[in-house]
Amino acid sequence: MSIILPEIEVVHTNGHSIRFLEHGWPSELCRWHSHEQYELHLILRTRGTAFVGDHIGEFKAGDLFLTGPNLPHNWVTDEDFSEPVDKRDMLIQFSDENIRTMIKVFPEFNELTEFLNTSSRGLLFEDLDPRVSTHFMEQMRDQTGAERILSFLRFLIVVNRHPKRKALSVAPMKQALLSSKQLKVARVVDYVSQHYADKLSVGQAAEMTCMSEASFSRNFQRVTGNRFVEFVNRVRVGHACTKLFETNDPISSICHDVGFQNIANFNRHFQKMKNMTPREFRHTSRSQLGPSPTQESSSA
Repeated sequence: MSIILPEIEVVHTNGHSIRFLEHGWPSELCRWHSHEQYELHLILRTRGTAFVGDHIGEFKAGDLFLTGPNLPHNWVTDEDFSEPVDKRDMLIQFSDENIRTMIKVFPEFNELTEFLNTSSRGLLFEDLDPRVSTHFMEQMRDQTGAERILSFLRFLIVVNRHPKRKALSVAPMKQALLSSKQLKVARVVDYVSQHYADKLSVGQAAEMTCMSEASFSRNFQRVTGNRFVEFVNRVRVGHACTKLFETNDPISSICHDVGFQNIANFNRHFQKMKNMTPREFRHTSRSQLGPSPTQESSSA
């Protein structure tokens, strides 16, 4: 999966104002891609890693995301889920032109303007009752015509008024033609995503691109919005979160499994990114989300 080079998807609405989809895991629909439409995306089952723009973080069942036009995204279920899932995702896609035209015609919907603008960075609606999201998604799946559009607009209003929403990507990302240096950076990002547990340095990465360290660092931050070391640590912490929830492995083992050289460094970066220690994350995630697939032991 390329973090930099998403596949561009052309969405066919077949004459309808919104498009509804649901699918399982694995699926050919699960890939790093972007499209011109907004997407409200509900995760029904599994846990894993969310990639939205330059954001890398974990997702869980019940999470609702909004991605804006041309913002690359993908949700990758953790490899611990070895059995296929019949229905993992429910989503709706809608066009910017249609929603902006509606706001002009009906100014009462102007409250949605800021909400739509912020979606260019991707949004996660924290603590939104998944039963509410599922209810509206099922209505839009089962309804047709004007009733479907009314349910869609009610859902937008509910989501817009939800008080806890988190912007994900550091900066908006739009698909564009890439220079040769950007393509080189893209190859490094792909390599890091697959080999995050290996020893990785700015010097090694610069050598891969045939750039000086200074030139590579400058271009990497320009393309990804992150310094190289920060990006590597974000990928590692994201994988650590999944392991903390899904396994009973000791925290010291997880630290080394994801590529950190010592527990103090791991704890420091984890605390900085998650505002809690790995031990607190394991306890909090399991107490809030229910038991993990294996019984928790005192191994942490």
